[in-house]
Amino acid sequence: MPRVTRRQFSQTAAAAGITTALSARRVLGANDRVRLGFIGVGNRGDQVLSAFLEHKDADVAAVCDIYQPYVEFACKKIGGAPEQFRDYRKLLERKDLDAVVINTPDHWHALQAVHACEAQKDVYVEKPLSLCVAEGRAMVRAGREHKRVVQCGIQRLSSPMCAEAAEVVRSGGIGKVTAVRCFHVQNEWPKGIGSPPDDAPPPEGFDWDAWTGPAPLRKYNKNRSFYRFRWFYDYSGGQLTNFGVHYLAQIHRSLGVDAPLSVVALGGKFGNYDNREVPDTLEVLWHYPNDTLVTFSQFNATGAPPAARPCEIEFRGTKGTLYFRTNGYEVVPEVVTQNEFAARTPLNRALEKGWREGAKAQIEAKKVDAPIKDADHARNFLDCVKSRKTPSCDVEYGHRCTTAALLANVAHRTRSFLEWDAKAEKFTNSAAA
Repeated sequence: MPRVTRRQFSQTAAAAGITTALSARRVLGANDRVRLGFIGVGNRGDQVLSAFLEHKDADVAAVCDIYQPYVEFACKKIGGAPEQFRDYRKLLERKDLDAVVINTPDHWHALQAVHACEAQKDVYVEKPLSLCVAEGRAMVRAGREHKRVVQCGIQRLSSPMCAEAAEVVRSGGIGKVTAVRCFHVQNEWPKGIGSPPDDAPPPEGFDWDAWTGPAPLRKYNKNRSFYRFRWFYDYSGGQLTNFGVHYLAQIHRSLGVDAPLSVVALGGKFGNYDNREVPDTLEVLWHYPNDTLVTFSQFNATGAPPAARPCEIEFRGTKGTLYFRTNGYEVVPEVVTQNEFAARTPLNRALEKGWREGAKAQIEAKKVDAPIKDADHARNFLDCVKSRKTPSCDVEYGHRCTTAALLANVAHRTRSFLEWDAKAEKFTNSAAA
């Protein structure tokens, strides 16, 4: 597929008659099967496909990918004879499709989602929603203008366990939350992703030009394709947007906020053993409304912080801490241990013991084990396609969570402390940023 500009993509879609009248859509009943087209079926696409195939009312009628082995594997998993495409625009021309599921690399999300909305298709699009803030806003606008159901693939927002954990924090269950910490720890020593040459030929049947799409066309490099694209800014925001968007979604819901007030970030390629662009070591600090500091720590090192209770997110309140992980959460009351009293005066020990006993009476320990399931998020989307209700991770919510991570990347790349006006979606103290 030849490379084209964004304007040419829009013109091509219009010329092909992709935009159809809303009245042309069939009306779905509660028991109807939802006809789906999958765009991108490798890696994460394969996982999302499995999540949808758990539901009997998901009818995967078409698949699209520029790498034929992925298409063949997906078709075998689906069964029957789904129509195969290499150009997603051709898939969108099928008027019998109710919705599309977009699992392509991040740099493709915006164009494909907008074109799908223009084609009167509902959209499930993987996170992170977009590659930059303006793209995310365009996706929201397209969904609203064309009255589409647009679900962002942050699956924990369809998890009852995650909703319960968020309610504990939001309702004051651990007191005033002044600090939240989240972590991505992956020791990549000694070689990281390596440094393959730029001139190596792409795999047979892999269209590098089409894969690049709206990104700058560069020489093929193994690390710039398939999963490793996440280490390059042309296609992704790194693990900060890959994992960080998940964390921020849980944090936003738990704190009852949708955007930070300011952000700063420090880090870099401290391992310095491969050809990546994004940091392997990173510390981000956001200041959120109601005076809560949120940090994201990416370590290229051993260990799983905190050592006592491995988790993804720590919510630290005045009455206790909630440790969140993908298979559950734990509430730990604020307690001063006997060992901490040993070196203090009798008077201080007596006063602190009284405070400790009072604190214990205000909050109870709790531990919940329940995994997050991709299939729950797929179920929510299918139900909303039928009911026309707002999905659990509506495109606006996905945009807000993705934006917070993208702002941190801008802060890091500009070496700036940045203040953010969420309503105007502008930095107020840096024209360059």
